[in-house]
Amino acid sequence: MAYDAFLLLSFGGPEGQDDVLPFLENVTRGRGIPRERLEAVAGHYRHFGGVSPINAQCRALIEALRPQLDLPIYWGNRNWHPMLADTVRQMRDDGVQRALAFVTSPFGSYSSCRQYLDDIERARAEVPGAPPIDKIRHYHDHPGYIAPHADAVHTALGALPSRMKARLVFTAHSIPTAMNAASGPGGAGSQGGPGRYEAQLRETAALVAAEAAPELEWDLVWQSRSGPPQVPWLEPDINDHLEALAAAGVTEVVVSPIGFISDHLEVIWDLDEEARATAARLGLAYVRAATPGTDPRFVDMIRQLVGERVLAHSNVRHALGTVPTWDSCPADCCASPKRA
Repeated sequence: MAYDAFLLLSFGGPEGQDDVLPFLENVTRGRGIPRERLEAVAGHYRHFGGVSPINAQCRALIEALRPQLDLPIYWGNRNWHPMLADTVRQMRDDGVQRALAFVTSPFGSYSSCRQYLDDIERARAEVPGAPPIDKIRHYHDHPGYIAPHADAVHTALGALPSRMKARLVFTAHSIPTAMNAASGPGGAGSQGGPGRYEAQLRETAALVAAEAAPELEWDLVWQSRSGPPQVPWLEPDINDHLEALAAAGVTEVVVSPIGFISDHLEVIWDLDEEARATAARLGLAYVRAATPGTDPRFVDMIRQLVGERVLAHSNVRHALGTVPTWDSCPADCCASPKRA
């Protein structure tokens, strides 16, 4: 397939105090989130001056990619500037014929995959003459994603008093259990096991643990849940899990946010602030492992993923796991629970 542009597609985040509430209103539009809940979450952003790190991280990733890609690079966000529709309009005006989009989430679920596809189609519908945009596949088990996380876990273990007593705790953003079920192969309810989102994350955790510290026990837990308490989400929460580990006699933990490619606000607030405070209260030695960010192996992974699509006939596919991924998502994959 011939492509003449690369699109970095991300979530977006505020870059000042005046941006915080308008950004959160964009994120939650149509979901009926009470104003007091928005104000509570706004406090997390205001703690860091109203600035989410995600936009700066996207800029850094773009600069790291420029020497790797022989394509012009564009950047658009779902929830804050640069907004995706504005970016698509610029692509059209620049004469782009077909673009390849890399989404800053490796996993499959409605919010981390299908919603981005919907965002692309919505933005293209707003821009007459917009070029086709194809999304790059999931990359949860790519060597360029696993290796940086594994090295970060290995480094974090070295900061603990006794590596051999440590427990590895892998985290990812929680989602409603209905959304997890709807992310299964073939659509909602068609599989008996965990949905694609959870299955991919368990595979990522297993691969990172096997490379970093195969002798240690590990757990996959969840963070950053939102929404009404009566709606079931994936559990246990990281803070509840730390309580359980301490009660079981564990004294040291390394927390690895494998659900994130860089230090999003959810990482620096939920893990570096809240979970760290929980660990301190429980007397747990606590180290948070780094995310890939602009690790050269992660940047090269993106180059390889672009190459897979450009040279689709070569059958070269970099993957360490067995949970399948595909270049073009089936119509019912990662469906919205409401639609499912």
